[in-house]
Amino acid sequence: MKSPTVKSQRLQSDAPQWFDVGGNQLRLVHSADERLSALVKTIDGAGTSLKLFFYMFEDDNVGRMILGKLVAACERGLAVEMMVDSFGSNGASRTFFDPLIAAGGKFKIFSPRFSSSYFVRNHQKMVIADDQRALIGGFNIADQYFDLHEPDEDSDSGDESWEDLGLEINGPEVANLANYFQLLSDWVYRDNGNIRALRKMIRGWHAGQGQFRWLLGGPSNRLSHWAWTIKKDLEKGTKLDLVTAYFSPGQGLLRRIGGLSKRGGKSRIILPGKTDNAATIGASRLLYGYLLRRRASLFEFQPRRLHMKLVIVDDAVYIGSANFDLRSLFINVEMMLRIEDESFANHAREVITLLHEDAETITLELHKSRRSILNRLRWTISYFFVNTLDYSVARRLNFGIKK
Repeated sequence: MKSPTVKSQRLQSDAPQWFDVGGNQLRLVHSADERLSALVKTIDGAGTSLKLFFYMFEDDNVGRMILGKLVAACERGLAVEMMVDSFGSNGASRTFFDPLIAAGGKFKIFSPRFSSSYFVRNHQKMVIADDQRALIGGFNIADQYFDLHEPDEDSDSGDESWEDLGLEINGPEVANLANYFQLLSDWVYRDNGNIRALRKMIRGWHAGQGQFRWLLGGPSNRLSHWAWTIKKDLEKGTKLDLVTAYFSPGQGLLRRIGGLSKRGGKSRIILPGKTDNAATIGASRLLYGYLLRRRASLFEFQPRRLHMKLVIVDDAVYIGSANFDLRSLFINVEMMLRIEDESFANHAREVITLLHEDAETITLELHKSRRSILNRLRWTISYFFVNTLDYSVARRLNFGIKK
């Protein structure tokens, strides 16, 4: 395993803070060790039930360890149910999950091949224990999300692990997430592949109106709960901090980000400088000029691949599975939790500040130096493909863009 940077070591040595928000205990888990520990403790600490959904669940060291813990949970009498996305988890054979089924667990694949919803990916990640504790975020079940992968000796991209973030939640709000999981489970077992029923389920979901809003994105020709809510926050907000793996929003949200900075607000946007999907970097760079001219502050994170999904507008924190691209806003099934609390928002900004310290500033001069005719063509093609193809497909297309 590669040695962590100095800043990563500092993150690992600091005790993560718990925050009480509306009677719920919240804790951000940033480093790979923290996230893996939180995942294991959530599973091992469950007493009656476990519910899991992951876009990607790999047959590797982490995948086999977590699968083994789920089998053990079944054997000690817990009700265990897991669902995975058919496209994101196609690296693991279907027989890989047989031990869970044999132990009495429920297992189902979201949106099978050749169904009407096959190109709609369920990109969510969640673990729910006893309907009282949960772990959500951007990370999948695979070695590279926990810095346990074997280095690729032929790669020249340096550290190939993922910078990511999770959120632990203990308290009554977890029951709302468990209610959503049950609706999703009902669809998978009753209507799997029926996109009309999926769209109806997502539109009918009640996100909440208090400090916590469980916001869904999904296949629709109208704004989802998640897209509509972030749009409204950006229209009235004065301070935006955004970290995302894939940044290629449509013109509506792009104008609102630009408008926030132009009217005197502050926008700090941290995007990947390294990735396994070079087309996503190209798609983002197509938009840099527009934002820089409207005084947004742009940065590209350098030490390793960036997979985090964290948005803060004033005192509202958004964390979950959704990237800031058209696919996450209008096609994929996504979950973003909106938490409105000043102290927690200030704490979440500390994570972004740590990333900022390891990020390259994108100036208008630097952007212009990259903006050749050939690169503009590459960026435009990338924007189209990233927003229409699944991430697993788009990552095979780099169009000559550096990773």
